[in-house]
Amino acid sequence: MAEAAIPEQEIPPPGRRDWIALLSAILGAFMAILDIQIINSSLKDIQGALSATIEEGSWISTSYLVAEIIIIPLAAWLTTIFSPRRFAVGISTLFVIASLLCSMAWNLESMIAFRALQGLAGGALIPFAFTLILTKLPPASRPKGMAMFAITATFAPSIGPTIGGWLTENFGWEYIFYINIVPGILMASGLMYGLDKGAPRWELLRQGDYWGIATMAAGLGCLQVFLEEGHREDWFESSSMVTLAVISFISLVCFIILQLSRPNPLVNLRLLKERNFLFGSLANIGLGVGLYGTVFVLPVYLAQIQQYNALQIGQVIMWMGFPQLLIIPLVPILMKFVDARFICATGFFLFAFASFFSGSLNLDFAGDQFIAIQIFRAFGQPMVLVPMSILATAMIPPSQAGSASSLYNILRNLGGAIGIAALATILDSRAKHYYEILRENITPGNPAFSERMSALTARLGNEQSAFQMLSNQVHQQASIMAFNDAFHLIAIMLGCSMVFVLLTRAIPKPVAAKPAGDSPDSVEPAHP
Repeated sequence: MAEAAIPEQEIPPPGRRDWIALLSAILGAFMAILDIQIINSSLKDIQGALSATIEEGSWISTSYLVAEIIIIPLAAWLTTIFSPRRFAVGISTLFVIASLLCSMAWNLESMIAFRALQGLAGGALIPFAFTLILTKLPPASRPKGMAMFAITATFAPSIGPTIGGWLTENFGWEYIFYINIVPGILMASGLMYGLDKGAPRWELLRQGDYWGIATMAAGLGCLQVFLEEGHREDWFESSSMVTLAVISFISLVCFIILQLSRPNPLVNLRLLKERNFLFGSLANIGLGVGLYGTVFVLPVYLAQIQQYNALQIGQVIMWMGFPQLLIIPLVPILMKFVDARFICATGFFLFAFASFFSGSLNLDFAGDQFIAIQIFRAFGQPMVLVPMSILATAMIPPSQAGSASSLYNILRNLGGAIGIAALATILDSRAKHYYEILRENITPGNPAFSERMSALTARLGNEQSAFQMLSNQVHQQASIMAFNDAFHLIAIMLGCSMVFVLLTRAIPKPVAAKPAGDSPDSVEPAHP
């Protein structure tokens, strides 16, 4: 494995068709990530339309995430088999078809199946866009590509709840799937125009690492279900969760052994020997906790404590999204003058500071108080994603772009899944813990309790109603304290990521490439 920086002349300067292909692939990644969050605002409406319970309805999201995380490691191999153009256009078309099928689902089972199909297509679009940036752009142009990719990873989750809530409230839940049609057609058309035709390599099907594929699919699939459903099933108190955990552990251990023992693995785990990729990937796990954890905890707080509806929640979260559109284009310019490590560390600090400050909640802390915090996050996230992607992949040779993209994106998704599972558990367990502590003060011998009960009894007319209201207030206060702990955990994880970034090596400044016409080369994200 090469560990030196890749000479820039190995990648020709991008032409018009290259940029169109890149923009189309990035649009696909944006829509794929948007579809993870956009459905959350409409889940209650979809459950009602399909006569599903809350537990059953959770599989509408879980099926998408499971399919997505399974396809990500396979994307590079499938791209090489079908050729980049066939693969990209095919998954774009499949994404549109699956979206239409979701809008026409007639029961819960059909919706779960169509969402899984949509997740397979969407999951493949994410690493494909990342791989195109690594293989189409020379180092001097790569920050621009990573800045555009940053929009998919940070802006899409931020505006997903807003768009979903608005569409559902004004038109109906089906429209959260209809909005994929026009971008999907544009995406497929742009990829068909921008990528050159290539011959498929069907012989690779005979050489496929099918044991690696089987263990990877079983391990990641079971792990994703375990993380998504574990909290509802009380984790290891459930025999089904224990079974999933055991299958996931054994499968992933076998997968790692297989990949490290083969000369041509499905995913080249040896890339983690490269210092920048290792620390960049570890930092990416913390970023996943921050990105997806924030979008999980904040809406739950606003809904449960402040009684916000989906549209109001979206209006709060969008303050984390729209400012990024102004900041992201400035980051590549800043990287020309400031070490990428310091930009990234500053971004993590801002993101962590905003998350830590979010852990100062009280009953009067609602949407307006979150605006300044959201703007801090909006400044921090682009300063993280763009330079961190460059730091992690600067020393990766183009031949390993597919494996690097798969690993990098899987770890961010897993970070998000693990983070959400941990945060959901914290919100439940810490709320119970704080309630027990607060309840100790609800005793007749406590003057504050007696005074409060007298005031509530006078207002409500009887002691039973007064005691019930006081108990509800104690529950609410315990929940707020648990939300504070959840935001503090997010801040700690982001702080760890900041340390990992500072442990990376400085990357050499690339020499600007000379302008050139369209590159005739097709992209071949290599399967090792």
